[in-house]
Amino acid sequence: MSVVMTPKSVKGNSYLKVTQKFPFCKGCGHHQITKAIDGALVRLNLDPRNINITSDIGCVGLVDSLFQDVHSLHTTHGRSTAFATGVEIADSILGDSKLKNLVVIGDGGAMIGLLHLVNAAQLNVDVTVILYNNFLFGMTGGQNSSFSPLGFVTATTPGGNIVPPVNIIDVLKGANAGFLARKTATDADLAEIIADAISYPGFALVEVLELCTEYALRGNVIRGNKLAELGAGPTADLGIIVNRHDRKELGVVYKEKLKVQKEETKGVGIEPRYENALEKKTGFIIAGTAGERVQSAAYMLVQAAVLSGANATQKNDNPVTQGTGFSTAEVVLSREKILYTGIDVPDVVVVVSEDGVKDLTAKGVFDATNDESLIIADETLVIPSCRGRVLRQPLRRKYLPEGAAFAGILTAVKTTGILPPLAFQDVAVSQKRAEELLSILEHVMGEI
Repeated sequence: MSVVMTPKSVKGNSYLKVTQKFPFCKGCGHHQITKAIDGALVRLNLDPRNINITSDIGCVGLVDSLFQDVHSLHTTHGRSTAFATGVEIADSILGDSKLKNLVVIGDGGAMIGLLHLVNAAQLNVDVTVILYNNFLFGMTGGQNSSFSPLGFVTATTPGGNIVPPVNIIDVLKGANAGFLARKTATDADLAEIIADAISYPGFALVEVLELCTEYALRGNVIRGNKLAELGAGPTADLGIIVNRHDRKELGVVYKEKLKVQKEETKGVGIEPRYENALEKKTGFIIAGTAGERVQSAAYMLVQAAVLSGANATQKNDNPVTQGTGFSTAEVVLSREKILYTGIDVPDVVVVVSEDGVKDLTAKGVFDATNDESLIIADETLVIPSCRGRVLRQPLRRKYLPEGAAFAGILTAVKTTGILPPLAFQDVAVSQKRAEELLSILEHVMGEI
């Protein structure tokens, strides 16, 4: 994947590179469609700094490089719509919502990434998809695609395709898409239709039927003015097929909902009651065995930190088996906003079982420690050579497997003094296991 961002603002007669020659085969419909996209952008007179073109794999993957002074994102096969959806959600919710996201995708990529198209339509993100449909895989040898018409001869269907093609318009109708159109590459109004799609405030797709002169003419009698007859159904519907305005774009809905939720939850949540003694951003890695409350213990650390006026993040990891194997949590605490949730050098490592040792060893956690790291380990464990201070405690023997992780965290907090015991007492009282947790707290911390 590559990202190119050029901040220039060049408006005028074309957004295409003046000296760039099109790399497509002679007669390929990609020429007309790409020029129509350019024509649509010229009609709309958009600032190139507010345009992002996300391209898929295949011949269509060459399209984004033909445009100048726009943002571009080249992605993996079938995933272009998903990438563009992520970019649009970030811009519409966190940014100024000025970015116009275009996706250029072939019929092969559209089928490989069909669920991404469906999901984008369901969400109604402001993404415009231009589907270059030449009925086959053009870059890899002319193989049959899910959009190949019945009887269509390809490299993999030499006797003619026997499977009915997917009607992408009908599929996306079922996903509540707001704007859907189907055109041919030679239609005079293609640029106008694409401009309408880009202007639409929500998900839009324009399927453009075109001709692959390299492979489609082998065994098929096709003329450019008969492309509509090759589309899904006896004769494909052309023009704007869906143009509904009963749904708001996702970013708008999200902001409206968030505003209501903020009003409804004002004053609700964890209000700081105590002071923390954090001097820097501090990363905890807690590891043990699945089912032994490792991640819930880590969450109590997060709650105690927030009660003490700190910011906190938590990331959990465990095998797909859920109830067996390792269980690991990474907790980051800081007085400042946490913009990076990774832990490159662990400040505190709490490991309470052999499963935990194996997982941390495989992840290189012990190798990443430094002289200031604190390692709290159950007394029974053999841990790899590491730097820092190692404290071995009878965590499992004294507090049982289900309490070992919580006891290990408390030991680390007591040793470092970064959080007050009273914060943990408040958290423990609110838990179903309150009596057990308070007992562990009293034993580790002493009289509070």
